[in-house]
Amino acid sequence: MSVIRTQAVETKKLFVGGRWLEGTGKVFEVINPATEEVIALIPEATDIEVGAAVTAARRALEEGPWAKMSARQRGRLIYKLAQRISERTDELARLETMNNGKPFFESQRVDIPSTAECFEYYAGWADKVEGETIPVDGPYFNYTLREPVGVVGAIVPWNFPLLLAAYKVAPALACGNTVVLKPAEQTPLTALKLAELIQEVGFPDGVFNVVTGPGSTAGAALVEHPGVDKIAFTGSTQTGQEIMRAAAGTLKKLSLELGGKSPNIVFADADLDAAVKGAVSGIFYGKGEVCTAGSRLFVEEKIHDQFMEKLVERSKKMTPGDPFDSKTRLGPLISKEQMNRVLNYIESGKNEGARLLAGGKRANVKDGKGYFVEATVFDNVDQGMKIAQEEIFGPVLSTLRFENFDEAVNRANQTIYGLAAAIWTKDLKKAHAFAKAVKAGTVWVNTYGNYDSASPFGGYKMSGFGRELGKAALESYTQIKSVWVNLE
Repeated sequence: MSVIRTQAVETKKLFVGGRWLEGTGKVFEVINPATEEVIALIPEATDIEVGAAVTAARRALEEGPWAKMSARQRGRLIYKLAQRISERTDELARLETMNNGKPFFESQRVDIPSTAECFEYYAGWADKVEGETIPVDGPYFNYTLREPVGVVGAIVPWNFPLLLAAYKVAPALACGNTVVLKPAEQTPLTALKLAELIQEVGFPDGVFNVVTGPGSTAGAALVEHPGVDKIAFTGSTQTGQEIMRAAAGTLKKLSLELGGKSPNIVFADADLDAAVKGAVSGIFYGKGEVCTAGSRLFVEEKIHDQFMEKLVERSKKMTPGDPFDSKTRLGPLISKEQMNRVLNYIESGKNEGARLLAGGKRANVKDGKGYFVEATVFDNVDQGMKIAQEEIFGPVLSTLRFENFDEAVNRANQTIYGLAAAIWTKDLKKAHAFAKAVKAGTVWVNTYGNYDSASPFGGYKMSGFGRELGKAALESYTQIKSVWVNLE
């Protein structure tokens, strides 16, 4: 199967209040990162369209059929959407790969099925969001109501466009909220397709809206709009900080899933072959454009040379290629800008004295087109180097050495981030001690990169706050009302 070359550039519309709108602003181009071809023209939402979407969402929340619908009816609609997504897996996967550049294998076998599963999971929660009765002092009956937080602005990045939208949209709808989704300007196609499916399965107008455009315009307008009650954001730490400052004016509720520089720690007593496989997939899956990427590999000194020989051999097999080729496991980076950013980090690693063992340059897959970067492995990395401290968001692995457990934990925690971490060891006592000591929202033991809709996900420190997925996500999309009844 070869890379899809679009015969005609499609022109898309915004989805607001159940209608498809051309918008009043300019349009921007969406690029296939594997071919550098324009595949769509997308409207750039202005304050006018964002305001209209928020108004439609508010009306649906307070006046429309959604406001009168029972929780169980909402759940049935969400479940129907999950089924429709499953039925359209191949179509959605092709869009995702063409737009993001990730291997079709990942889109078809992981991203889209996980998206459907997320909606299915939260469909089951819709009629189980409950209040409590509380035995307060005095002649009073006290109970709580758990109510929707209101209009939710969901802002998602380009690395897992549809899946990370589901992480926000599914629990928000299950709890009775309405949503305005702002996808990344690089990858809006599956968000717009999701709007089509939501309309097809019968959601009331205004419950779900999509506004497209850059974060600096459409995203900023959504964050600053007084009619938005909550912002759910996944993206860089810097942008998360900007959102916090902008949201302060209206005291919006926030949940932020931000950057990471996750430590992946291999002890001498680990199953080395399994750890090598986990280290390679931990950094090169998703082209390294993964917030939980295991970009800092710590290897115990006594097995360092043996381990690195195996790791480099396996890494060199991660050859960039056509994302629609079934054998490809490393596609192009999302954009020319991101490719150059990653290449600059690679040069920084070289200049600061790290030892380059694999990769290190742009890959020429076909006619010099596409934003491909080789799977890159650095050794002899010092803790203070840029490639050991800053999030690269690309296929670049920094390897460091350690001599004992305490050193491994201390160095793992020497970062501003705290999104994920992993340990490879056959000593379960050591594994549990590490899981307790490391400052990270997710810890993997003898595995890497596992997720499930039922398990909470989020970060410590500057990796953000709030949790997505699982029961924990319901806290982000509801608010509690306490009711007192005088019984005298």
